[in-house]
This record gives sequence, C-alpha cells and structure tokens, in this order.
Amino acid sequence: MSTSTQAGPGAGNSDPYAAGDGYGTTDGKVFTVTGQDWDEVVAGLGEAGDAERIVVNMGPQHPSTHGVLRLILEIEGETVTEARCGIGYLHTGIEKNMEFRTWTQGVTFCTRMDYLSPFYNEMTYCLGVERLLGIEDGDDPVPEKAQVMRVLLMELNRISSHLVAIATGGMELGALTVMTIGFREREQVLDLFELITGLRMNHAFIRPGGVAQDLPDGSLDAVRDFVKLMRKRLPEITAMCNANPIFRGRLEGVGHLDLEGCLALGLTGPVLRSTGYPWDLRKTEPYSGYETYDFDVQTWDTCDSYGRFRIRMNEMFESLRIVEQCVGRLDKLVGAPVMVADKKIAWPSQLSVGSDGQGNSLEHIRHIMGESMEALIHHFKLVTEGFRVPPGQAYVPVESPRGELGAHVVSDGGTRPFRAHFRDPSFTNLQATSVMSEGGMIADVIVAIASIDPVMGGVDR
Repeated sequence: MSTSTQAGPGAGNSDPYAAGDGYGTTDGKVFTVTGQDWDEVVAGLGEAGDAERIVVNMGPQHPSTHGVLRLILEIEGETVTEARCGIGYLHTGIEKNMEFRTWTQGVTFCTRMDYLSPFYNEMTYCLGVERLLGIEDGDDPVPEKAQVMRVLLMELNRISSHLVAIATGGMELGALTVMTIGFREREQVLDLFELITGLRMNHAFIRPGGVAQDLPDGSLDAVRDFVKLMRKRLPEITAMCNANPIFRGRLEGVGHLDLEGCLALGLTGPVLRSTGYPWDLRKTEPYSGYETYDFDVQTWDTCDSYGRFRIRMNEMFESLRIVEQCVGRLDKLVGAPVMVADKKIAWPSQLSVGSDGQGNSLEHIRHIMGESMEALIHHFKLVTEGFRVPPGQAYVPVESPRGELGAHVVSDGGTRPFRAHFRDPSFTNLQATSVMSEGGMIADVIVAIASIDPVMGGVDR
C-alpha cells in the first residue's frame, strides 16, 4: 500500500474521497492513508512534512463500523475534523426486483432489507398493499387474530433488534460481556420466531390480507416463558451497564444531536426520542390496533449515545408489556381466521409447519388434487399470476426499532408492483454521522455510529 501527498483537492488522485472533492475541504496538502500500519503512516507523515490534513478510510468491514459501512475521516491528530459516509457496499436491488414479482412474492424480497427487523419490512409493505386493495376499511378487513399476531411478532422483533444494537455496540466498545449477553437473549427470540413461522430470519410471514398461518400448538406457552425469563434478565443487563463507569463514560456526551438537528435531518426513532421528543408512530399514527394497547413512549433528555442506549433498554420493557397483552388476546381467539375471507386475495397454500418447518397441509393438497378442479385452477392461477391491485399509490409507515419505516407502493392495476420504494430509517439517520462525529475523537466515531444503530441491508436496498 502506498501513501501520497497532493497539492489541493483531487490533484493526482482519482479517488474523490481521498482528496476531498465535493466534500467542502480547503485547498492544501493532503496525506491519504490507504491501509498501511500506523508506524508507516507516521513515517510517511515525516517524509511529507507539509501535509496539512490526513484522510483515513475506516471500513468497510467488520468490526467497528457497524457492518459494511465506509467512513471517510479527515483527522488532525486523533480529532475528527470531517466525517462522511460511503454506502452501497451491500446493494441488493430489492426494490427493483419487486417490480418483477407478484404482490405476495414481494414480501419475500422486502423482508431481507433490514435483516434485523424483517417483520417491520413486511408490515409496512403489506399495509400499503392492503390500503390499495381497500382491505383497510372495507367489508372484509384483516382478521383481528392476524392483527394481534402481527403486533406480537413486531414487538418480539423490537426486543431482538434492540438486543443486537446493544450487543454490537458493546463489542465495538470492547465490552465483550455485553456482546455475549445480548446475543444470548436474542437467541431466545429467534427460537420463538422459528416456532411460529418456521424460520429464524427473513420470514415472509406477514402477507397482504393477514399472516401465512395460524399459531402452532404450544407457541403461546413458549412466549409466556420468554416474557418471564426476560423480566428477570433485562434488569440485570440494565444494572450491569448503568453501574459500569467505563461503559457510561464512553457513551455520555458522545454523539450529541439536539432536537433542532434531528428535525432538520428527518431523524426518527431512539435518536429523536433521546432529545426528549415523544414521537412514536404507534401513538401518533397508530396502526394494527396499537391504540388499544397500554404502553408508554420512552424518551431521554441527554441528546447523546447514552440516552439512546437507555431508550432501547426501556423500550424492551414496554415491548414485554405489549407482548403480554397480545398473549391474553390470542388466548380468546383460538380457531379464529388469520387471513381475509376473499379467496382471490388470500394466499391459497394453507401452510402448516411440518418437520422441515414448511410445506402444504395434506388436507389442502387432497382437496385441490382430488376433490375440486376449480380449487386447483384457483390455486395455480394465484400462485403463478397473483391478484390484481387497483391503480393508485399508498404510503403507510410503521415504527421500526430504528425509526419511521415506510413503503411507498404504486400500482398500475396489474398483478405486480409498478414501483415499491422504502423510506428506511437507517438510511436517513446516517445523515447524522458528520454532525455527531466532527470535533470528537476517532474512538468516539464508533460510539456515535453504534448509537444510530444502522443496518446496511436497509440502507443499500
């Protein structure tokens, strides 16, 4: 690897990030660090002599920068004078691919965007499709049991996502105990997901019109056991972190961003609520019956990384409250439908979880293959072609663990989305990287990024 000095932005270097093209830096000599050891950097600086600034690439690789995120840092000593994000290293083309699949198949794609909160990706997309179909306020609405199951899965997903945020944030600080405990508890949630949906991640379980299948036997008891376990363990995790002066010292006052800055950049989620502003779509623009659940919006007033950590911890307690209410309601809805009655929209596969975690029920196969030619034709047509959605467009946001997640769904009257575009909170919240990091130490950049909790699958979708 080589180093170089250049006179002025962009001179003799094709990398605009290295020389500062378009990044507002002033003319002058630049020393670009391109992967060498720090001793080599120091030696190179001595040879350059008159270099006025150093540009360092941080990432894109694990660990330390929250996934495949590239940070371009201009530093003076160990102080960051300029910070910019370089994204696109996890690009999947999910939104474009959805234009070539049926409306139901689109769920299989969008669930893979923010892979730490897949149910929220599915939910915002399905809510948009249901609004276009008129299911939202029509004669055949999404059944109550499906709505409660959606809320149950989303709140369990909020817990698992926040556990990863705290675990990976701890790892990036060097607090490996926090990392270990966070992932240990997350495994409990993924076990529940596997029991209920057949998969631990990327479920494609929430479908337009309801959910793919009913709750399996024993699932509610498993959820109760999980709630009981977490009510014991969450206070232990909270106390361990809050009582650790090193942990608090690394977070307090770091990544500061006030309410005015959040509103100017369009930031949502724990970053916004750490300013004391109680904006939560579950309360302000409720969906799926959230207005009927008893829970509190968690806020903090420090505008820093420590406040965002405390909010995520407190939100997990609130999610447990909601989960308990969901379990109580589901106890009274045994045998109730989980999909709209309109067979032109309802997914026909009648999935049941078998020994392999998936598969059509034998009763459904017997019906379509040996009893009803009409049912077989309908099954084949709906699987291969899908249903038609009236022309129009809809945007229905949800409150994901990272903030406002919304799907702008456009239909031209066909069986596939004309356009599906997602407002991912990780993409929007990453705008705060520079204002949170500039003027601080290099080590504090890691803390600021971790407090945003970006998931690059959602950013680079």
